[in-house]
Amino acid sequence: MYRLIIIDDEQKILEGLTNLFPWEQIGFIVDGAFSSSGKALDYLSNNPVDVVMSDIEMPEMNGIELCKRLKEKEIETKVIFFSSYQNYEYFRSAIKYQVFDYLLKPIKYDELLLCFERVKETLDQEHQQKDEKSKTYYEKIIQSVMEYLEENYRNASLDEAASHVNLSSSYLSKIFKEKSGKGFAECLLDIRMKKACEMLDDIRYKNYEIAYYVGYDNPKNFSRAFKMYYNMSPTEYRNRKKNRDS
Repeated sequence: MYRLIIIDDEQKILEGLTNLFPWEQIGFIVDGAFSSSGKALDYLSNNPVDVVMSDIEMPEMNGIELCKRLKEKEIETKVIFFSSYQNYEYFRSAIKYQVFDYLLKPIKYDELLLCFERVKETLDQEHQQKDEKSKTYYEKIIQSVMEYLEENYRNASLDEAASHVNLSSSYLSKIFKEKSGKGFAECLLDIRMKKACEMLDDIRYKNYEIAYYVGYDNPKNFSRAFKMYYNMSPTEYRNRKKNRDS
């Protein structure tokens, strides 16, 4: 559901628009109804909404001034004006502030329905684009961190990886787990164990050399980690590989 507020100093019109139109059926929730642009602006400063529907002729602050204030405060929302007047200056200003639509009173049901169907379609498209950009952004971060791990698995650390992608270590830890399905330490262990197996396949390497190469200064710690990961010791792994190959 998208969030909407309605602004009009005529109470009957305000109540009618708020209560008589099937907002939820077309994907909107009326968050608030205001008879003052100032009160509406105060609300918008602390409560983001997707659409502002306002009478352009308001005594305290007209719709154009409201748009100006929204822009100054960097409040992003779709604005729809309605008015009893076909005023060229209003039209021109509405275009300047990229107002989504301009409806004339009395507002016809079909026109209002069509307008909000278009708004919803636009909002749906924008949200989809944001989701795609967000997905691409996170995919690039995960890829960059995985490349860092592949190249630096001996001395890799969360802090260094976070610095590599310009994020805090706590935030990287959170999104890495969410987006990759594994924690940072788990992925690092995967890479170290995979590399250890590759080196165990080569009889030229001693166990202590492999331990050091994959990030364990103490060979006993390496053997313990390897056995927990593969349910066999490095020596057992090497012997099984030798028996398979013979």
